[in-house]
Amino acid sequence: MQLKNIFSVIALSLVLAACSSTNSAKVNADKNDQIDTSGYKTFAWISDAKTLSLPIDLNPVMQVRVEKAIEQAFINKGYELIDDREAADFTIAYTVGSRDKIKVDSYPASYHGQFGWGRGYYPRHSYYGVGMGTETQVRSYTEGKLAIDVFDVKSKQPAWHGWAVKRLKSGTQEAPTEVITQIVDQVISQFNVTELK
Repeated sequence: MQLKNIFSVIALSLVLAACSSTNSAKVNADKNDQIDTSGYKTFAWISDAKTLSLPIDLNPVMQVRVEKAIEQAFINKGYELIDDREAADFTIAYTVGSRDKIKVDSYPASYHGQFGWGRGYYPRHSYYGVGMGTETQVRSYTEGKLAIDVFDVKSKQPAWHGWAVKRLKSGTQEAPTEVITQIVDQVISQFNVTELK
């Protein structure tokens, strides 16, 4: 459990602040068809912690950026943020995480060689062959995930789950706030759309 929290800390610090713009996030969502979200007008955070599980040693500056971006994205969609959880139409929460992945690419090596018969006196004819091999490249990388959840207040049931997955790259000069806003907006843009991917 502690290892999971450590990965969450790394992800929150990296997934949003250290992503490169050349590497776009994969965004998707899932909706609970049993809950009608079309009449929603107000929202609140599910708890004071605002996350479904609060990682140990969470970077508080990054946490504030993420939470502000989520709030603003819902407000931009026309919902009103209120303090009273019980009076809201829906509550929200988020989680972050990361995992190390390995990618293996196998492809033909450069084609080389000749084909034909050599000249000479019998039995000195010789055959020239063709050589082709494969090269394998193994790369490891870290994939980060930001997930945002919506819960229906009346039924106390999950109503919607949206997420973004992105390969993490360190060393970028990109502004963390802009990256966070971009990713959060992409996720929340899927909320209350007619058809989900």
